[in-house]
Amino acid sequence: MSVDDSRHLVALLCRTSDRSAAGMAGAAALGERLGARAVGSVGQARDTPFAQDLEESRGCLLEAGGQIDDAMEAGKVPILLAGSCAIGVATLPVVARHHPDALVLWLDAHPDFNTPQTSSSQFLAGMGLAGACGVWDSGFGAGLEPANVVMFGVREVEGGERVLLTRHGVGTIDRPGPLADLLDSRKVFIHLDLDILDPDVLPSDFPAAGGLDFEQLHRLLDLVCGAAELVGIEITGAHPDYVDELADVLEPVL
Repeated sequence: MSVDDSRHLVALLCRTSDRSAAGMAGAAALGERLGARAVGSVGQARDTPFAQDLEESRGCLLEAGGQIDDAMEAGKVPILLAGSCAIGVATLPVVARHHPDALVLWLDAHPDFNTPQTSSSQFLAGMGLAGACGVWDSGFGAGLEPANVVMFGVREVEGGERVLLTRHGVGTIDRPGPLADLLDSRKVFIHLDLDILDPDVLPSDFPAAGGLDFEQLHRLLDLVCGAAELVGIEITGAHPDYVDELADVLEPVL
């Protein structure tokens, strides 16, 4: 499979908040399959609270934001593969700085809109979007307007998250047709956590029943790329045993 030379394709292998090694190994395997440039090395997974992960993974998070920044400065479309959604605390503020009016399309089983005060798990990856929107201070900046976020495929939401999502006006769409209308001719940055797929289709560290299959996700990405101007995508949650299937699914963004 060839990748458009307007794309900046990178597999970020270092640990951010990964509590298992599957995501990092998935990013490495999918990156190799797609011919991505690998940055860093697979770290050791561990169960640590958000503040410790912010400190210990600072270099990896800065690298994530730097890859988005470098690509956009060069007029390229970043495609960033990583293990954990924690990268969003660093990447999404960069997207908002370069494209303040762009829509962030959140394709994920979880909204990641917790804060240190609402999160029962204290899991950094579950706080990434809220940090980028300035709902809590991650130390990596903010600037993403919650009204510029629309979610599709989210199906597991904690109580505190639900309150924050409503309070900050984050949108949700559950059907492709209205989504295409919303995206029409807009710039869009996609956050894609592959746990949007059903766990019977793709194993996940945080399985949530009721997800998409491979063909449905391929059609969704094709719809988005046909309706909108893609300015970038970050992809997490890959599994090393399914790289051929995932490469086919991602064809529209490549």
